[in-house]
Amino acid sequence: MPPITTVSTSIHKRQINKVAVLGAGTMGSRIAAHIANAGLPVVLLDIVPPGTSADAPKQERNKFLLSAMDGLKKSKPAAFYTPESARLITIGNFDDDLALIADCDWIIEVVAENLDIKRALLEKVQQHRRPDSIITSNTSGLPIHRIVEGMPMELRRRWFGTHFFNPPRYMRLLEVIATPDSDVADMAAVEHFCDVRLGKAIVHAHDTPNFIANRIGTFSMGNAIRLMQEQGLTIEEVDTLTGSPLGWPKTGTFRLGDMVGVDVLAHVAMNFAAQAAKINDERAEVTLAPFIGKMLEKKWLGDKTGQGFYKKEGKDAEGRDLRHVLDWQTLDYKQSMRPKFPAIEMAKNVESTAVRIPQLLHADASKDKAAGFYWPLLTELFTYSANRLPEIADNIVEIDQAMKTGFNWELGPFEMFDAAGVRATTEKVRAGGGSVSANVEKLLAYADAHGEANPSWYKDDASVPSGRLFFDPVTSTYKSVVTAEGVTSLAVIKKAKGVVKKNPGASVVDLGDGVAAIELHSKMNALGDDIVRLITQTLKPSSDTVGNFEAFVITGDSANFSVGANLMQLLLGIQEEEWDEVEMAVRAFQNMTQAIKFCPRPVVVAPYGMCLGGGVEISLHAAARQPHAELYMGLVEAGVGLIPGGGGCKEMTIRSVEAGSSIRPDARGEGVEIFEALKKNFETIAMAKVSTSAAEARSMGFFRASDTVTMNRERLLIDAKLKARAIADAGYSAPVPRMDIAAPGENALATLKLAVWTMREGQYISEHDAKIANWVAYALCGGKVTPGTAVTEQYLLDLEREAFLSLCGEKKTQERIAFTLKTGKPLRN
Repeated sequence: MPPITTVSTSIHKRQINKVAVLGAGTMGSRIAAHIANAGLPVVLLDIVPPGTSADAPKQERNKFLLSAMDGLKKSKPAAFYTPESARLITIGNFDDDLALIADCDWIIEVVAENLDIKRALLEKVQQHRRPDSIITSNTSGLPIHRIVEGMPMELRRRWFGTHFFNPPRYMRLLEVIATPDSDVADMAAVEHFCDVRLGKAIVHAHDTPNFIANRIGTFSMGNAIRLMQEQGLTIEEVDTLTGSPLGWPKTGTFRLGDMVGVDVLAHVAMNFAAQAAKINDERAEVTLAPFIGKMLEKKWLGDKTGQGFYKKEGKDAEGRDLRHVLDWQTLDYKQSMRPKFPAIEMAKNVESTAVRIPQLLHADASKDKAAGFYWPLLTELFTYSANRLPEIADNIVEIDQAMKTGFNWELGPFEMFDAAGVRATTEKVRAGGGSVSANVEKLLAYADAHGEANPSWYKDDASVPSGRLFFDPVTSTYKSVVTAEGVTSLAVIKKAKGVVKKNPGASVVDLGDGVAAIELHSKMNALGDDIVRLITQTLKPSSDTVGNFEAFVITGDSANFSVGANLMQLLLGIQEEEWDEVEMAVRAFQNMTQAIKFCPRPVVVAPYGMCLGGGVEISLHAAARQPHAELYMGLVEAGVGLIPGGGGCKEMTIRSVEAGSSIRPDARGEGVEIFEALKKNFETIAMAKVSTSAAEARSMGFFRASDTVTMNRERLLIDAKLKARAIADAGYSAPVPRMDIAAPGENALATLKLAVWTMREGQYISEHDAKIANWVAYALCGGKVTPGTAVTEQYLLDLEREAFLSLCGEKKTQERIAFTLKTGKPLRN
């Protein structure tokens, strides 16, 4: 696997080329795995199992390490981008192999949360590490400065905290905690590496208990549990209230607790409680809920023990796990039933979280217990967060960023406060006899002094690079939100420059330097008529837009690049039997992908999140791709009873022929090499395979060798722009339509159809699956032509369209489309 790379041009003076991780528990092993994902060699060390003799075989002395590696390879969600990344990890133990750290640039300590254990290990590490190597701790429970107290200044200068969140591959937050002795340049080197190579959002935390995210998160979760007990709510009700309606993860409070581990939550809460009184925290009196203490006694620790706040018991009629929920008052389990609240039902019609929050917060508590829960939950969160400045962080931006990237909140607490309305909410708190933070009073005083009726923690300002200002209560002034070079978004650029043109599904945005972005912004970026029309009109040779720009990027700011074609539009056309319109829509989609491929300017597609069906076809036709590392990419049309109809089969046929011809240049559509490549692509499409990373998408044939990967989602836009600019500067010439594609033909088609027949006879697939798979084979092989027959790209597109339209007429395909639209899941009928 080629190393994960980025086209970011910023190079830090100090390079990190090799890393050691000390401690192979859940956190340490997964940190090592993610560093390996970035293509770096990693040394992973842990203790020798107690009681193991000094002359025992290496396998016994490394038993903990071998178990950790086995766990990494089997972990779900996957710790590695691809299994091959594991080869970059070298394992060993602290007694025999500490010398392996001698050539490591960065050493990360991730051993047990015990001050004596950490200090004893550092004494040993000192004997082997390079004097200039950086060494950090992943502790979440111990003060960073105390771990190295009294140790040599040479070590203390290289020492600071780097607090990862679990699982490190997926959770973007990295809290960096300095001590008074920490070297600024060393911190900058690690921050740059973690930003660009590991995709982390860097937040600077002060060396206070639980740092930022766990401090605010522990308060919020503890408050939700307290309110549940005071108001007599159920675990399910609290999970519903503290999930998607607030822009928080849909797991809610307790389902998240099961995933993290009830014991882990308890440890964080007790660690905080032990130190809260010392730091004058208003929640110093908070103690662990008695029912959670009983859960710990019973070892009901969540997912890792099979039960916690929830447990799986039995199956439903469709074979899905039935989840039962704990009654916290009796400690009995009962079948889970999703609760309903009038306020939540109304909020479902509001897409924007920022609009939902005031609706939920200011609802009438006498009519809906949801409102009675939300008012203390959110207003106390706002006050608590405001009171933490400047104790836990320098500014509100660090706190908001920590909660968004560490707990996956859509909005940070200060952004939520703005959405709720600072003045209106504060006046209502005062009227109810609640306390108001002194920092909130400073914001209101500033607003009054400047004649601002609606004060807010943040303001838009297109004159600064981030497009945003924040209120600093320490100085009672607004300051610029600072972003790293290479980090931006289309939203920021549009505030400064507006848009070139737009329709409901897409916009063209001037990125500067002769590069424009085509932004997709329909619901889930489903590809309907509006997106197809705008892309085609923008990129065709006669377009004025093409004449005004030298390169293009297709991407977006949303969570997912595209879920594929707009199935609702397609199903309506099928149900009305408007076959001419359906065929015209397929032709229009094909024309769009051809406009991308043959545009006189280079087009770079930057996919991210889910990139399915038509989204993949857009990507396949680009001059280059700049994907985000976390990419779930697949030609999934078979799941809805179809095959790719926008050129996806055509491009995979071309890639199959190219793959074989690169090994045997004299091959004309035939040969083992071409068939093996064709078979692999056939399976990818017919089985609707989806990658779990950009690295896996590469192995599935969706990327070229020259396509590089961006690790940090916030850098994707600039990386894609730089790539597009570089291709244009190199003297880009658009390809011409292929007229000489050597079709694999009828021999390959017969072999693939035999494989389909065998699968059907073995009852591994349904009759309709077999029909779809045969059409996939037909399109990929170029139909029933003699092997090696020269065919055109248009010929292959015509075959795709024929297959697509034929399947549209099948009742079982229509059932699959309708089922997916209703449930979001595929139907295997």
